[in-house]
Amino acid sequence: MKKERSKKYRFLQILRILTQAGFFGLFLYLLFDTHFTGKDYIGPVETFFHFDPLLALATSLAARAIFASFALAAVTIVVTFVAGRFVCGWVCPLGAVQQFFSFIFRRAKLLNPKKIEWQSRLAWKYYVLIFVLVGSIFTLDLVGILDPLSFLYRSFVTGIIPWFARTSSSFIALLYGLKASSIGDAAAQFFGTLSLNQTFRQGFLISLLFVGIALLNISKERFWCRYLCPAGALLGLLSRWNIGKVRVDEEKCIKCNLCSLHCQTQANPYPNEEWRSSECVYCYTCAAICPTSAVSFPVKATPEKIESINLSRRKLIFTSLLSLVTVPFFRITPAGKRASSKLIRPPGALPETQFLQKCVKCGECMKACPTNALQPALGEAGPEGIWTPVLAPKIGYCEYYCSLCTQVCPTGAIKELTIEEKIKVKIGTAWVNKNRCIPYALGTPCIVCEEHCPTSPKAIKLVKTQVLLPDGTVQTPLAPVVDLDLCIGCGICETKCPVVDDPAIYVTSVGETRSEKNRLLLDLIKPPVPQ
Repeated sequence: MKKERSKKYRFLQILRILTQAGFFGLFLYLLFDTHFTGKDYIGPVETFFHFDPLLALATSLAARAIFASFALAAVTIVVTFVAGRFVCGWVCPLGAVQQFFSFIFRRAKLLNPKKIEWQSRLAWKYYVLIFVLVGSIFTLDLVGILDPLSFLYRSFVTGIIPWFARTSSSFIALLYGLKASSIGDAAAQFFGTLSLNQTFRQGFLISLLFVGIALLNISKERFWCRYLCPAGALLGLLSRWNIGKVRVDEEKCIKCNLCSLHCQTQANPYPNEEWRSSECVYCYTCAAICPTSAVSFPVKATPEKIESINLSRRKLIFTSLLSLVTVPFFRITPAGKRASSKLIRPPGALPETQFLQKCVKCGECMKACPTNALQPALGEAGPEGIWTPVLAPKIGYCEYYCSLCTQVCPTGAIKELTIEEKIKVKIGTAWVNKNRCIPYALGTPCIVCEEHCPTSPKAIKLVKTQVLLPDGTVQTPLAPVVDLDLCIGCGICETKCPVVDDPAIYVTSVGETRSEKNRLLLDLIKPPVPQ
């Protein structure tokens, strides 16, 4: 019986690892599948996010709306009610990453499981959850910063994949240097299919955060899952009524305490009355390593008293007040009076206030952008808008016949548009800097911006102008002029401008369709009211 039970739980351990690997593989498949394939259709690559109950709850609170797509989060909630934090231990891709690094550090003998446990740290993630939810009640949506799916997706898009691209390029160059051209060609073709040509301005910072979270596993196994994950905290609150219970047979137990020492989330399997259902992720390590097979997980439908996390009432109140006080600080920005010229949102983006209430900073739209134009914001939208998408024309432009970014947004912060609808959306306006424009400043012909302008009729027109040169001669080249009524702010003119250091034509957010205030000319004089 002892061997049978050990085999059973060891088999469940292996099954869990395979399941984790499978869901992580699905995560990577959807991640790499989020790219331009030559067609303006990308499929439901954002579906993974719709199973996240934390994103569903926080975004619904902040936006004061219910999203039909987040109905899938009910599946996660039901599974948690019935099976406990099964999703954390078997499904979550960030949980798989955390466990992988924990395994590596344990094998390298950097992680010491016998370190003293700090029980009070388990409450941290619950305080983080309260902070996020209270902020959402007051329309400050910060959930995307710490939500595991958003955090992992953003880290891979902006940091890990570009790092992988640089590494693969160096590897291919090494193969060619070693005269292994056939292998180099095969490697280049393989890596080319993964669309690894994107780079991001904040890739280093976001990668640094990811690496820091990974290194925390040296301190404690699955550090993120134990102490920081707000989604895990929410599932922990929902898991107290699950039917799977740990049981330690007192007659078989030799009180070696191995089950508690090797518990990955500090759920404390022994003794029975101190087991924390809200912390257990059902990894079955405790049952697999028990030398006497005293640990088991019988199914009991009847609820019973279990040990819960001791949350200080004072700290809960303090965290709620801290979140309330923090809300105005995130909105200390002049953007409310005058929009930032660099805050160019993707086509289909909702008005700024609504956009910030719904955007979870996941990076889906950035990964889908075929020209790498969408970049994570830093200060353009103030603290509240960090890592939300902005168009950076110096890096890339909004492809005229592309609406992929509008198709992949998991929360509707970017409204889905057809091509016919998208090409009518104005996201900004182009301006010519005559002091830097080649025809205006040098008298030399240049028609690059006019050639690339995609609108029909063209928003950039060429007109003959007179230029006085330093030697006193006069040139009459054709020079660009922007038709403000036709320009949609796609930014291709700025991207392609041959004045590379600071383009002579540039795009600002003024005139954007989504804003009633960010206009070049406002009708400030109201017509007289007829008597």
